Amino acid sequence: MTLATAGAGAATARTERHPDPKPRIDPLSVKTPSELYDDLFVQVQMRDIFVDGKTFVDAVPKRPVADIMKDYQRQKPSTNAALKAFALKNFVVPGVNDGPPTTVPVTKGASLQQHIKELWPHLTRPAVKSVKGGSALSLPEPFVVPGGRFREMYYWDSYFTMLGLKEDGQNTVMESTINDFVSLVERYGHIPNGTRSYYLSRSQPPFLYLMVGLSETTNDRVKARRLAAVKAEYAYMTSKARTVSMPDGSKLQHYWDARATPRDESYLEDVETAHKSGRPKAQVYRDLRAGAESGWDYSSRWFADGRSITTIDTTNIVPVDLNSLLYGMERSIAQGCREAADRACAQSFTKKADRRAKAINTYLWSSSQKRYGDWDVKKSAIRPGVTAATAFPLFVGLAPKSRVNDLAATIKAQLLAPGGLRTTTVKTGQQWDEPNGWAPLQWVAVEGLEKNGQHALAKTISDRFLTTVLAEYKRSGKLVEKYNIESQAGGGGGEYELQDGFGWSNGVTRALIEKYGMPTT
Repeated sequence: MTLATAGAGAATARTERHPDPKPRIDPLSVKTPSELYDDLFVQVQMRDIFVDGKTFVDAVPKRPVADIMKDYQRQKPSTNAALKAFALKNFVVPGVNDGPPTTVPVTKGASLQQHIKELWPHLTRPAVKSVKGGSALSLPEPFVVPGGRFREMYYWDSYFTMLGLKEDGQNTVMESTINDFVSLVERYGHIPNGTRSYYLSRSQPPFLYLMVGLSETTNDRVKARRLAAVKAEYAYMTSKARTVSMPDGSKLQHYWDARATPRDESYLEDVETAHKSGRPKAQVYRDLRAGAESGWDYSSRWFADGRSITTIDTTNIVPVDLNSLLYGMERSIAQGCREAADRACAQSFTKKADRRAKAINTYLWSSSQKRYGDWDVKKSAIRPGVTAATAFPLFVGLAPKSRVNDLAATIKAQLLAPGGLRTTTVKTGQQWDEPNGWAPLQWVAVEGLEKNGQHALAKTISDRFLTTVLAEYKRSGKLVEKYNIESQAGGGGGEYELQDGFGWSNGVTRALIEKYGMPTT
């Protein structure tokens, strides 16, 4: 399915009268926990009252915010024990005082494929209505969460989760999840990183157009609404604050966040990073937030010295994955407009895509290293080091045929590991660096290579990654967020413990099994 309203009903859908949409909500007008709870929030986060910085920001107040803050100002709990007791008295804190932990039943001896199918109901959540003082955003329809500490809907995760939902016939929740994303664009002008107030100032890699492409709906009004949402998202992702002029004047985009403060969900970590950096704190916070928007939080990709997070400079970088996805979005919008008989729109977005492809192939390709990479704006050069992002031009179909063999050879020589595709070739302790491999990057590489005739390498990556997933499943009975593809076990590093569940690992694993079957060796 494309973004368009298809067939003979197209003209009708274009002229059909719709109710006037509600005015968009300014994302920065929605209060986050740090703004609502002020010093209480700062003390809970900076004194590390809960093990995970995300715990308190997901808490739900038991009574009005003003009453809680009045009591806090009066009591000013001085010890950590007193502060924790105050928090637990006044909030329902996930994983602490919100009831006994839920367990996911595991069918003994279930195959990996069967286990994934059994997980979908446990990762599906009903519609959400926001609670005053809480951080959860309202969602009109059921959706699927990643699992573990990630109790809300996440943007780019959901596309890869949907790959498995589709294969397992979970079309109803797949469609309702897409509808939830469309509703977010209609309310806020973009899809936030996740469905929490503290994520509203940024997005994530733009996969909505690809989600829509998985749908099999024949409803013209639904298609028209989705096309409008993708066009609105495109406007957000190509706004002035996100745009860079390349040396020849062409325009490409970078990751961004509208705030320049510590992330609510990683407040302590961000304050410490900014302090150690010795750099202007607002810039460090902005770059940390932009790194979170990239989905690669965090990676040597975003570090000026290629090693330390204190040198993070994400907003100085023109990323190959983001711009490849924007190319794919432009092509998809053009096709949608074409099918909707909107010739001017189709021509406009086709030209945008052509210009972007030319710029990517001019500035983000290293002829000496036979790879795509990220552009350093200050140095006016490609950043050193091959990463899995190099496969995105293959994935969206913008890499010239003359480069495919060389690029595939680079991927094979530098990124192919015993257990799948490496994220980078640098060990920093960050979770988006070696030795971790991630399900979404396996899929992008496999699909990109397959589309460009590199069938053997695509299958090799799939076989090796599935072998890793199966090995960990046999060990722990779980699918996890990330994998160590050198030792073929669960991954590590980053700001939090390894999470299980896990939405995108389930989806990609299920889709790879469908594509190639389980490896025979």
